[in-house]
Amino acid sequence: MKKKILLSLFLIILVTAIGTWYYIFIYSANHHRSAEDEKTIDITASQLVTEYQTNEAASNVKYLNKALKITGEVSEIKKDQEGKTTVTIKSNDAFANVFCTLISSGSSQPVVGSKISLKGFCTGFLSDVVIKDAIVVTE
Repeated sequence: MKKKILLSLFLIILVTAIGTWYYIFIYSANHHRSAEDEKTIDITASQLVTEYQTNEAASNVKYLNKALKITGEVSEIKKDQEGKTTVTIKSNDAFANVFCTLISSGSSQPVVGSKISLKGFCTGFLSDVVIKDAIVVTE
């Protein structure tokens, strides 16, 4: 009887471990959200920053983890620690902007001072509104 309980417990742990390994290394690597495929909320960088500065809690309900299409003027382009391109889009406030991390360096690279539209996922407001997994939208 004790052997059956131990064998059952071992099989449950083994199945759980295999399922966890599959989810972490196989499933999650192949199943990402793409802003390109999702319906977006269209907004300018200035409107987005103003809404977050006015009422962060309400803006989180409205925009957090949702796909946004942000339009504005590029003020800065850099690379982060992972080598991904980051784009800062100006707002009306000199101390708060929209900070976007691009998925990859695609064919259409933004230029400082140019008008740009990006699609990405809002992750909240620090001193800037943060957008991740963004792509450049060519219109």
